[in-house]
Amino acid sequence: MTLLEAAAAAFVASGVEAPVRDIAARAGVGTATIYRHFPTRADLIIAVYRHQVEACAEAGPALSTSAPTPYDALREWIDLFVDFLTTKHGLAAALHSDQAGFDTLHTYFLDRLVPVCTRLLDAASEAGEIHARPTAYELMRGVGNLCIGAEHDPGYDARRLVGFLIAGLR
Repeated sequence: MTLLEAAAAAFVASGVEAPVRDIAARAGVGTATIYRHFPTRADLIIAVYRHQVEACAEAGPALSTSAPTPYDALREWIDLFVDFLTTKHGLAAALHSDQAGFDTLHTYFLDRLVPVCTRLLDAASEAGEIHARPTAYELMRGVGNLCIGAEHDPGYDARRLVGFLIAGLR
């Protein structure tokens, strides 16, 4: 498990305030290794966030070639996007303390993920598999809004609700 994957897993389990020693133990390294690469907690949080955005961005093209249909690729990518959004315990609060840093990350998020979602929507639309055609940004905002609340309510199933939204595109 890479250091960033270990940190992401710790953040999912304990939030962004997870102890560095727990992250180090998951990664099989010493705490000094973490501090050498990420001098501050904010540096680590930003690196994890960017790593996960990249993983989500790279999944789009891979799903386009491996999923049985363009609609399936879109649906599977949206599931990954939901997982990405619902595992950010405390991330927004941590990032909002540095508005300039938050704005930069938000722009990065949009620049990397909106084009991926657009390509998936275009492919499903061109294949005649979806008829309602929101923009990628509209769809991502809708998905994001449905994910609000998942962090505080263990009975809230964001993926199920988003599934209804995606089914509605057909």
